[in-house]
Amino acid sequence: MNRPEPAQPGATLATARPAAEQRARVRGLESELIAFRRDLHRHPELGRQEFRTTGLLRDRLVAAGLSPRVLPGGTGLIVDVVPAGTAPGTEFLAFRADIDALPIDDAKTDVPYRSTVPGRAHACGHDVHTAVVLGTALVLAEAVRTGELRRPVRLVFQPAEEVLPGGALDVIKAGGMDGVGRIFAVHCDPKVEVGRIALRTGAITSACDRLVLHLDGPGGHTARPHLTTDLVTAVARMAADLPGALARRMDPRWGVSLVWGRIASGSAPNVIPQHAELEGTVRCLELDGWREAPDLLHELIAKFAETYRAKWTLDYHRGVPPVVSEAVSVALLDAAMTDRFGREGAQVVESTEQSLGGEDFSWYLEHAPGALARLGVRAPGDTTIRDLHQGRFDADERAIGIGVELFAALALDEPQD
Repeated sequence: MNRPEPAQPGATLATARPAAEQRARVRGLESELIAFRRDLHRHPELGRQEFRTTGLLRDRLVAAGLSPRVLPGGTGLIVDVVPAGTAPGTEFLAFRADIDALPIDDAKTDVPYRSTVPGRAHACGHDVHTAVVLGTALVLAEAVRTGELRRPVRLVFQPAEEVLPGGALDVIKAGGMDGVGRIFAVHCDPKVEVGRIALRTGAITSACDRLVLHLDGPGGHTARPHLTTDLVTAVARMAADLPGALARRMDPRWGVSLVWGRIASGSAPNVIPQHAELEGTVRCLELDGWREAPDLLHELIAKFAETYRAKWTLDYHRGVPPVVSEAVSVALLDAAMTDRFGREGAQVVESTEQSLGGEDFSWYLEHAPGALARLGVRAPGDTTIRDLHQGRFDADERAIGIGVELFAALALDEPQD
């Protein structure tokens, strides 16, 4: 196996409690966490509308003796678990979950937890992520009472991951990264079998921006295109040619991808319209390319528009930079997963490729080192395609306990230099 970068100094763990005891503690919570996940799955909420989800989380955390803080927008929350006697200024270890759903229909018909809200579904696994971090909070609340937790931990339940540029910025603005020394997250991966995680040192996702190009002209009769601005031809040529022109002006190693998702113009076959629009995304594997793309697109659009005598404006919405997993954090995830689940040489950690998907966990990594792990959610032997952002997406719920135990090990086991 092509394993992630090997552990570096400071990236090994010494177990604070026998693995069997920690596993028993997590297993005692699994039925509750699965029920919680199914409740969220039945009642999905879009970004910055997650009031019910936030209320359920707040109530359960308070019942566990914790003191969550709801974010100023009313959705999402932060809760700190701090051992008695923690020295002022001690850095937090943080774990993040995203709590929002997607605006698509749930296409599953064979499960009792199918979404009850038309046009809304947890089709990206955020309900699983939320259950994992909730379970981690419950384990750590007990660990504080037993004196096992020796470092402060912050649990972040973030709204609006699916809304560019992402609810991570809401968390950061509210002080959620203040005092954080390292941060981790998991993301469901339907290609990875349950019981395993996939890791990558360096960029594991891409940058993602959204753009809307507006073209305008005087309009006119299709019999006299030479007397006006033929916007349909202009928008068609830009849709076809801009992606290639952008790619040829940027380093191909940056992996820049401009893809259109919407084109609109006109209302009658013999009328040249006055307005046309193109809407799409720009994705990029490297930070340098992400930084250069907006200026270069403005330059290229200006040249195309001049050719067709079209007036133009570009709404370029910055999304997210790539998630760049730091080497020591990746090694800590590898060590924790292997120590907990790699019994008798079982392969529980695999390498993974960088994807062109965007993920706002990247904003946290602008403030502290950390890593994103891909959490296996595919049931063994399942050949049904249940990909992310599709209405058929589902997860093997055993992944929740795996995620909780992984995070609990990171929090409770002692790092060794």
